[in-house]
Parts: sequence; structure tokens; C-alpha cells
Amino acid sequence: MVSGPLNGLKILDLTHIWAGPLAVRMLSDLGAEVVKVEAPYGRGPRELPSSPLGGWIGGAPGEDPWNNNAIFVKLARNRRSVSVDLKQAAGRDLFLGLVAQADVVMENFSVRAMPSLGLDFATLQAANPRIIYVTMPGFGISGPLKDRVAFGPTVEAMSGFTTVMGYGQDEPRNTAMALMDPVGATHAVAAVVTALQRREQTGRGSFVEMSLHEGGVAYNGPWLIDHQLGERITSIGNAHPVMSPHGVFSCAGEDAWLALACRDDADWQNLCSVVPGLDATSNLARRRADAPEIEKVINGWTVELDKFTATEFLQRAGVPAGPVSTTPDMAEDPQVQARGFFVPYERFATPMPGNPIKIDGLDPAEWTPCPGLGADNAEVLADWLGWSAEQTEAALAAGVLADKPPA
Repeated sequence: MVSGPLNGLKILDLTHIWAGPLAVRMLSDLGAEVVKVEAPYGRGPRELPSSPLGGWIGGAPGEDPWNNNAIFVKLARNRRSVSVDLKQAAGRDLFLGLVAQADVVMENFSVRAMPSLGLDFATLQAANPRIIYVTMPGFGISGPLKDRVAFGPTVEAMSGFTTVMGYGQDEPRNTAMALMDPVGATHAVAAVVTALQRREQTGRGSFVEMSLHEGGVAYNGPWLIDHQLGERITSIGNAHPVMSPHGVFSCAGEDAWLALACRDDADWQNLCSVVPGLDATSNLARRRADAPEIEKVINGWTVELDKFTATEFLQRAGVPAGPVSTTPDMAEDPQVQARGFFVPYERFATPMPGNPIKIDGLDPAEWTPCPGLGADNAEVLADWLGWSAEQTEAALAAGVLADKPPA
């Protein structure tokens, strides 16, 4: 058990891909007891025909490749795994027995998935009236798009973000990282905590519905207000609607860049004290009008320096600036290293991101690695349901439980 403010909270995790698992990881980092309920084939077949997205932990598939998918491992720490076939009546009954002991059930399947298994909210509530059920479909459980297939990059494009990204009207872009998934994950964490607080007041559970699409729409910025005021929405690249100069500038070295923002006249004066050739008398209107020429002057200065040295000069002068970090830069950043953000306890001592929430008494040294598929069948069923070892073995033999993908 991980020490933390959510100690005592029991979560059944049926999530997959990114949004759901990330939400559950945040909650488990904070002390929730999580049992990952996964299908025997949930991590893929015994032999994968190609390397998965993100590759393998340790760089090779190993003897149990279904347990070495790097992205899965990254998101599934602090869990115990029970692998159960919910399509079998015995598996469904086993799951409802776990629901009776749980506080929260979380899933991000399609709208049809849980009802088709006979595990809709009404059924779960009958097993446990205090259960908090969180579902995270792409478009919610109602409306004309509810049955559509949803995936992060496509949902992002529908959220309005893509129209304001890129470098012109002919080249819209998305973030290339399924931004709606981590947005949905943070919303889900807030929803769980809110539902728990309400349960303390009312004694009743909740049905919590999340929509990845609406999560993205809710994060729309000033361009939504511009539209409501009748203004034309345009993509402005690395520029800013008000600040100037504002952008990313090339530095010495291969594919090396620095980002800076000039918030006001004070920042401009500070910038002029560092970068030669700038006119300290320019006000905001002139800076916006002369932005291309100003950016050339700044770039002429940054290109002679590496991104870390240029950042240091600007920060010492009080100008908001920072190096554009590659993935190796990010992992080796002295700030990140000093705070011990990456936690290297997974297989092969592979560093994984920690949790940005820090609370007294919370110690990442207590976190546990991603479990193998079905590794905790016997332990969880004994703890939660009082099963004997013989019952677990019988369920394994019947194919209700599993500890490896089907042959």
C-alpha cells in the first residue's frame, strides 16, 4: 500500500490506452488501492508481430512481451492485476463481487462496451449502492456522435484547437500527442475526488460521465471569445495575440532553439539590455508592427549562443525565456534531477515520470512497478473476496482467470 491522502480508497481499473490509465495512475500515486481488471488478451497476444508504439522496456520483448510494452508499463504502476474474462458469466459474477467491495470503477471504453457485458451502472449500483462509476467515452453517452469511434488526435481536431495551431490558414496542425487524453485524465481525477466528497455528504454513489471531446472544447482559449465577438480566427504560429516579441529562436547547434516572451515594456527594456541592436524606445504598437525585423535581430544574437547560455543571459535580466528541450534534455534537466521527478524502479531501472502533486508524507520510494498480467489474481481475490487458493486455481483452469494471453 502506497502512503498518501487517498489511503483506504479502492479503485477497480478497467481503463486502456492513455486517458483512463493516466487518471488512475495519478490516483494510485496519491495512495488509492488499485486493482487493474484486464482481459486475458488486454495486453495483446503472446507473440507480437512487431514492436509496439513506444517500444519495449529494456529494449527487447523478452520472454513475456505482453508485460514489456513500455507505454503500458509507464501508466500502470501501483496496481495489482486481476485478469478475468468478463464475457463469461462466472467472470462477470466475480467482477460484481469485486464491485461490492470497491469505491470507484473507472473505464474509458466505447458507450456500448459495458452495457453489452451486462455491466451498466444500474447493475453495478445494485451490487454496491455507494459505487462511483466513471465512464470516459470519446463523445459522451448521448447525442448523435455517441457511437462514433474516438481517438485522441481526431477528437483534438474536433475540439477547435487545430484551427489555431500551425503557421497559416493553409497548414493547420494538431499537437501530435493526443492532447485530449491528458486533459481528460486530469478532469477524471477531479471528478473522482468531487464524487467522493459528495458521497461523504449523501452516502450515495455517482454516475460520472466524461467526454474527451467536451474536455477539449472546455480548454478553448481567447479565440473562442474572439469568435463570439465576431472576429476572424487565424493561426499565428509562435506569435502571441498581445505580447511582442514572442516566439522561438534558433540557437547554436543542431536543431537547437530557445523560446522567449516579452510581456510588457519592462520586459522589453530588459531584453534590450541583453540583445544589441534593439530600440529601447519602441512601445508595444511599434514592436508589433516591426515584429519581423525585431525577430531577425534577436535571432542574430541567439544563433551565436547555445540555448542554455542564451537562456541564462535572458533570465538574469528578468526576461521569460527557456530552452526548447528534446526528450533527452527533459530527462537530464538539472531541475528535474534535483527534484527527483523521474522514478527508476521499473524493469531495467527505466526512469518513468513521477507525479507533479507533492504532499507531505507522500514518498515515491513506496511506489510499485507495473505488475504482470494476472500476477495478483490469488492475492486480490483472497483479500477482497476471501477466495481460497483452490478456488483461484479452478478459475484459472476454467479460463475465467488468466496469467498470460491465450495461446
